Amino acid sequence: MQNTVYIIGIGGIGVSAIARYYLHQGWKVYGSDKTDSELIHQLTQEGCDIIIGEDIARIERLGKDPLEETLVVYTEAIPDSQSELMQARKQDIRTRSYPQALGDIVNTSKLITVAGTHGKSTTTSLTSLVLKDSENGVNAIIGTILKEFGNKNTHFSESDTFVIEACEYKRSFLQYRPAVAVITNIEVDHLDYYKDEADYLSAFTELVEHVIPDGFVILDKNDRLSKKLMGLREDIHYITIDENVFQFGEEVFQFPEIHLQIPGKHILYDAHLAYIVGFMFGIPSDDIVTTLENYTGVWRRMEIIGTTEHENILMSDYGHHPTEISLTLGAIKERHPEKHLYVVFQPHQYNRTIELLDGFSTCFYAADTLVIPDIYESRDSEEDKQKINASLLVKAIDHPNIYNGDWMENTLKNLLTYDAKNPDSSILLLLGAGNVDDLRYKIKTV
Repeated sequence: MQNTVYIIGIGGIGVSAIARYYLHQGWKVYGSDKTDSELIHQLTQEGCDIIIGEDIARIERLGKDPLEETLVVYTEAIPDSQSELMQARKQDIRTRSYPQALGDIVNTSKLITVAGTHGKSTTTSLTSLVLKDSENGVNAIIGTILKEFGNKNTHFSESDTFVIEACEYKRSFLQYRPAVAVITNIEVDHLDYYKDEADYLSAFTELVEHVIPDGFVILDKNDRLSKKLMGLREDIHYITIDENVFQFGEEVFQFPEIHLQIPGKHILYDAHLAYIVGFMFGIPSDDIVTTLENYTGVWRRMEIIGTTEHENILMSDYGHHPTEISLTLGAIKERHPEKHLYVVFQPHQYNRTIELLDGFSTCFYAADTLVIPDIYESRDSEEDKQKINASLLVKAIDHPNIYNGDWMENTLKNLLTYDAKNPDSSILLLLGAGNVDDLRYKIKTV
């Protein structure tokens, strides 16, 4: 008997990790997605049976064997009207959203969740590597790709410890029961779902309530919203980080010197959070530091893709919130002050662009040239799309050298022209959470 899972939206960076988990467990994995991608090609090579589009006939064939467990997992980005999902429900096949399915997988483990507005992927990656390199070992599901995981977003072992990236969108992270909840920071986001800052903070308050008794919460005592979570429960332990020290109970510990290969104080902060987790698991300090200092970054986090044929550096970064953008551009400019920083930024969602407009107006100070090709559409209403577009955003951003890229194809043409006319002078950065990163495949690098 071979159990079967059908995954709708299988090409998503998080959902694809579910596919890899079930492959690892020996299940037959089917899936679909509305668009093709390099990740889908990889999953196909690994053994997934994937189509582009929708086909209810593939669902109709499921669940025929009463001895076989059948499951349909779907990304929350798809509507309830998606034909395969509707057919699965019609046939009474068990359906689970991505966070529900992930909760089913991890909640029986010693679970470490990494939540927060910024820095989740980096902190999850660093924490996973610290534990992976130790005697404890780890299982991990993260929202990015690590070369140390064989260029995948998962790692599985015989360990009873699981580390996951826990997203706050639609309160998804409330599906989990962590033994350790790491909260990187809290800054209001996802205002297409949350009513306001208070509502956003309430989700993190609920996350603390989901920590198992005698569990741990790790947070920044200087973060305005995070510190409001202190002392909410008496049956769990709080570990607070304060610049170069952290406090555990009445004891205060100094962080050792850590010389990271990735620039930016925000990355060092993420490393400090990972250090604390390693400390909790009794890993020797020198071993933790060695792992952290060997870290060279992950996919789409200040990722150096390569050098163009005209000897400019091509980079990619997932940052799409003003705070992330400011920190990322500042870190790149600090590391490469002699380079002209040419940024192609694609905002993620029309609604989000409207809500974060004030932040976007001032966060690009470190960019020398800024190009806005378009706005990536996801879960947006027609009303929102009428309120903002690339031209209006260009006018709203306070920057001396900003341009409307006039859609992605024209943006690519202008980028290649700039590259040819300004050899060995610049960093070309593809920035945003949409499909701007697809440009990497159309720019020759060595």
